[in-house]
Amino acid sequence: PRVCVVGSGPAGFYTAQHILKHHGGALVDIYEKLPVPFGLVRFGVAPDHPEVKNVINTFTQTARSERCAYYGNVTVGRDVTVPELQQAYHAVVLSYGAEDNRVLGIPGENLPGVYSARAFVGWYNGLPENRDLKPDLSCETALILGHGNVALDIARILLSPLQLLRKTDITDSSLAALACSKVKRVWLVGRRGPLQVAFTIKELREMINLPGARAVLDPADFTGLENAVKDAPRPRKRLTELMIKTTLEKPVEVQAGAAAPRAWGLKFQRSPQEVLPSADGRRARGIRMALTRLEGSGDSAKAIPTGDVEELECGLVLSSIGYRSLPLDPAVPFDSQRGVIPNSSGRVEGVPGLYCSGWVKRGPTGVIITTMNDSFDTAQSVLEDLQGGVLDISPSREGFGVVESILRSRGVRPVSFSDWEKIDAAEVARGKAAGKPREKIVDPAEMLRIIGH
Repeated sequence: PRVCVVGSGPAGFYTAQHILKHHGGALVDIYEKLPVPFGLVRFGVAPDHPEVKNVINTFTQTARSERCAYYGNVTVGRDVTVPELQQAYHAVVLSYGAEDNRVLGIPGENLPGVYSARAFVGWYNGLPENRDLKPDLSCETALILGHGNVALDIARILLSPLQLLRKTDITDSSLAALACSKVKRVWLVGRRGPLQVAFTIKELREMINLPGARAVLDPADFTGLENAVKDAPRPRKRLTELMIKTTLEKPVEVQAGAAAPRAWGLKFQRSPQEVLPSADGRRARGIRMALTRLEGSGDSAKAIPTGDVEELECGLVLSSIGYRSLPLDPAVPFDSQRGVIPNSSGRVEGVPGLYCSGWVKRGPTGVIITTMNDSFDTAQSVLEDLQGGVLDISPSREGFGVVESILRSRGVRPVSFSDWEKIDAAEVARGKAAGKPREKIVDPAEMLRIIGH
């Protein structure tokens, strides 16, 4: 059987890995729109979390298997359609993730100084489409809307001492911009309370221990919470206890004459209403937020506006309220309300032989391990359908043989995995010269020049 996987992030690679491991004869081709593989492992994981990127070693082993091939620089839905892939393969798995962000839907969100977390993370991680973002870091106060791990990542990058970032694979241009940054205070704002935050204890602990930055938490936000979390699941309990402990700790006295250190804090039960423009209307100068009260408890608590509002001055607003998947091809059903492909255990509803895994299957939540389990689940559905005869493999399918001539006729030249390894070697060499693990190339045209395309 020939199987095609669209997207080379964790969902794509884990799906391919599971199929190759459990079916001795399957051939898997992975298509990726960028020349370079690994999706959010490369472009989403924070530069100061290199250990999380170790999964790249596993993915590289998969890509080097003689039954697996990688074709980068191919945009499915434009360079080749999903029905064309279905003609060429026995099964097609869509694992292309969530390449858009949810919008706030409030006045002023398009003002200069307001950025989506997705674009900001893409900027410091070298995602080609965000390389020209040039965020304005000339203000002292930044505000991040959202209480997830991505929000904490951004706060940490904004406040990290430069000597820590210099040793990472953060891009050269973002490092230069952060070196000139005036940001001293970062507020992380959420609509709900401390019991509903979505970040994990590891990320919070890292933030609390960040050198040269102090935590500013309001004890009033945590009144009575010790009792409320007594019976909560252990991760939630430990996370809340850490916030309470941090709230009660006295800040280290700043030596007389020393510059005030950087600070970050969590604000709860505030919902953004409007980004306020500067006097000339040219940029963001603050945000108006509705104060909320919670109805219900635990994860299902809803934030209801109380009628009171509050304004906060800030020249940088980052919206970290979630990623969003987009429809890929008119031939593929898509639930635009939920931003997923309707499916059952990864089988796309109403389209036999078409599957999905990862964020486009279940929504943009969870960490790499969540995506791994989800992808194994989809791969299992493919294997069951192969064994149970649901997928007819009697007609031989040409796989890339057919796709290659389609791409050639449209002037598209795919990038192979060994091409990627040349780009990788160039990045590592550039990084070595600067004392970093790698210096990412951010321009696709330059990537293609390196491999002589």
